[in-house]
Amino acid sequence: MTSDLPEMRASDSERERVAERLREAVAEGRLDMDEFEQRLDAAYRARTHGELAPLVRDLPVSGSVAASVAAPATGDWAGRVGGPATSKGAFAFWGGFGRKGRWTVGRRFTAFTMMGGGELDLREARFEDRETVITCVAVMGGVQIVVPPDLNVEVRGIGLMGGFGEHGGSVESAPDPAAPRVIINGVALMGGVGVERKRTRAEKQRLKAERAERLEREDRDRLDKGDGGERKELG
Repeated sequence: MTSDLPEMRASDSERERVAERLREAVAEGRLDMDEFEQRLDAAYRARTHGELAPLVRDLPVSGSVAASVAAPATGDWAGRVGGPATSKGAFAFWGGFGRKGRWTVGRRFTAFTMMGGGELDLREARFEDRETVITCVAVMGGVQIVVPPDLNVEVRGIGLMGGFGEHGGSVESAPDPAAPRVIINGVALMGGVGVERKRTRAEKQRLKAERAERLEREDRDRLDKGDGGERKELG
């Protein structure tokens, strides 16, 4: 599909690819919900390439707009394993540390806190290797580890007059076989190490957009069926 053929008929898969690009844009904060819903409706109603292309023309893409429409979706974990580590350890004494956002976890990572605290957020992180071992030592302090719902996590730590384990988060775990494996071990002495599964803000926005889209399509289908019934009765 190219922009030189604006009158060429669009396929269902091309419309769906544009819809997916719009979902990504609203999750990234590039579109508000009203604009997203308007563009999404236009995408599903589009009949030609010329009607689809303007819907994503002002959004950042690799290559031309037409090429991005035709490009297949890629896996979430495909590009997140490999490359040099940006951090292999963290230390806090009467203070704190944080690792979050886009960072690369070393295959062996050590976190130590004494009378302090730290946070390791793996939801947007890359991984140096497919298996990562995170060793946590918390002495009268704590380490909070936040992971995405689909990451393969195994907790092996020990709590001595403290706690060490995975506790109930905002979402249930749904490990993906393609995701890296993370082993969390160590000890919490009069302190705590906790693992919690959470979605990113962008993921929450994407799910919200999908729910809005589904409800809109269901309402449109009900209206179409209602119109069809009226036309049948009039005929």
